[in-house]
Amino acid sequence: MSKIQSIQALEILDSRGTPTIQVFLRTEDGITSSACVPSGASTGEHEAIELRDKDPKRYFGKGVIQACKNVEGPIQELLIGRSVFDQEKLDQAMIDLDGTENKSNLGANAILGVSLAIARAGAKCSNLPLFQYIAQKNKVSMPTPMMNIINGGAHADNSIEFQEFMIRPIGAKNFPEALRWGAEVFHQLKKNLKNKKLTTSVGDEGGFAPNLRSDQEALDLIIQSIESAGYKPEKEITIALDCAASEFFDKKEQTYIAMKQEKSPYSRSSQEQVAYLKKLCSMYPIDSVEDALDENDWNGWKILSQELGDIQLVGDDLFVTNPKFLQKGIDEQIANSILIKLNQIGTLTETLRTIKLAQQNNYKTVISHRSGETEDTFIADLAVATHSGQIKTGSLSRSDRVAKYNRLLEIDRWIRK
Repeated sequence: MSKIQSIQALEILDSRGTPTIQVFLRTEDGITSSACVPSGASTGEHEAIELRDKDPKRYFGKGVIQACKNVEGPIQELLIGRSVFDQEKLDQAMIDLDGTENKSNLGANAILGVSLAIARAGAKCSNLPLFQYIAQKNKVSMPTPMMNIINGGAHADNSIEFQEFMIRPIGAKNFPEALRWGAEVFHQLKKNLKNKKLTTSVGDEGGFAPNLRSDQEALDLIIQSIESAGYKPEKEITIALDCAASEFFDKKEQTYIAMKQEKSPYSRSSQEQVAYLKKLCSMYPIDSVEDALDENDWNGWKILSQELGDIQLVGDDLFVTNPKFLQKGIDEQIANSILIKLNQIGTLTETLRTIKLAQQNNYKTVISHRSGETEDTFIADLAVATHSGQIKTGSLSRSDRVAKYNRLLEIDRWIRK
């Protein structure tokens, strides 16, 4: 049995230059592993808490020195001498040690870093690739990528209210081909933006962030780029949206207010927001919509699920990778898909339980990155291991995003052998 000898933590920077944690684990027989923890910008209010120092003299209060101390102190003391193969027991021990529902005592960032490092150590000790170790004897499969090619919302300093406009190369026969199709459309979009004298700077997740007059202008550009790259919209490549509606929901007025679009601001009720999305879906080959409404607008989500239930309706802030919220959605027949983010819940074990609950109830699962990412590729292995079928890991630029695609190419080759 490979037992834990030491656990160390380091304050590092994520893709936005904001502090996050890297955890290093060593076993008594000399096996080493590490894991980096991502961080979100558009976060759900029910997410597990990432612990920040709040010291204004360091990183504007966003340092994670205390979280690192928690790893090297109480967490290390708890886990030293225990087997890395006991993933569920070790994760539960950390949850119990924290003692809060949202992991605010030790920090979800501290706990998750250790949880992922344990899994990597277990894979190494078993001489297995990570995806195979997580899957055990369960079926694995390569995911369809959901590629963010236009950024807006909290991920870009532009005039677009919706956070992400993505393409899904559903007609590709394998993952390498899907990746190539996406890259070609991405580069074609860059040419089209240049031709229109629009900026080709990118947002947090690597998608272009031009100032456009409306959501429809973004969608028109994407359709044009798909066709210019030689592909057929709807048949070969579809479009997915992440509205991140909680970001522009006025809790006091209970309306959706677009403030970024200064030339055409609007205020919509839940029903009007659903009607607007229904109109877009009838005009464009949109087959997936994420966070179409606010995370607490459950009545609005009921209307949405009734009106647009024939497409993929993804709950992110709505479910926050938490089985409690997902079960409520299942019971009330709200949405039909869940976005999976490891740091929303805080351990690998809880993440796997949420995925299992979703799949047992015919909810689709989308494994996802965060806007603040690192070079860590854990989610690529997770998507394959859980037979998720879909991965959302950003655009075709920024090495923190591309690293996941390159890891998937490596896994694809492994599986084909």
